[in-house]
Amino acid sequence: MPKNKIQFQKGLSLQNFLKSYGTEEDCRNRLFNMKCPTGFCCPQCGCNHYYTITTRNLYQCTACKHQSSLISGTIFGSSKLPLTTWFLAIYFITQSKDGLSALHLRRLLGISVNAAFRMKQNLIFAMLWIFIIQSTLLGYMKIQTTSSFIGSIP
Repeated sequence: MPKNKIQFQKGLSLQNFLKSYGTEEDCRNRLFNMKCPTGFCCPQCGCNHYYTITTRNLYQCTACKHQSSLISGTIFGSSKLPLTTWFLAIYFITQSKDGLSALHLRRLLGISVNAAFRMKQNLIFAMLWIFIIQSTLLGYMKIQTTSSFIGSIP
């Protein structure tokens, strides 16, 4: 019987994950590079010159003085949890084979059950949204969702 390639994918160990995303600064840099791959661009005037307001974690445009947050417009936007907690939650949810309950996520991250539930719902919604966009771009019409499987039928 041939080996399943998915079972033998290289994963990311927790130790390597914490090396890459262990501090708030590392998470902010990664998010900045993902959100602004060509550099900061003011959402109001389009200028690419800015300075940071470190006390409030904001970027302010030098031309129009518009302030924007790194987490605005993302799934992290309405949360006061640090980015390290969000990134850890992403790691735990994506690395678990059998799924992860909000109660177990709460234990792992040391946050309230309500925060863990909202966090998990936001992450699952974002992953589902990406899946739907990718499957419609690939030409799949029907999308089958259940509590344990999200897949498409060509």
